[in-house]
Amino acid sequence: MGISIWQLLIILAIVLVLFGAKRLRNVGGDLGGAIKGFRKAMKEDDEPAGGEKLEDQKADRVIDGEVTSKKQEKA
Repeated sequence: MGISIWQLLIILAIVLVLFGAKRLRNVGGDLGGAIKGFRKAMKEDDEPAGGEKLEDQKADRVIDGEVTSKKQEKA
């Protein structure tokens, strides 16, 4: 019991009458620009500021530390 093509066409016609083609074109363009900006921001978030990819940074990273034991040895 989905929506048929005729029902979609009737809804589209009502929306065009209510808002007009120019306003719908502007809304579509704004929505497309927002999606493009969101994708760009997500892509920039994955890449660090230095221009290196995240995988390259992880491969070159050296962690220096000292191993300590929770058990204290008796002297």
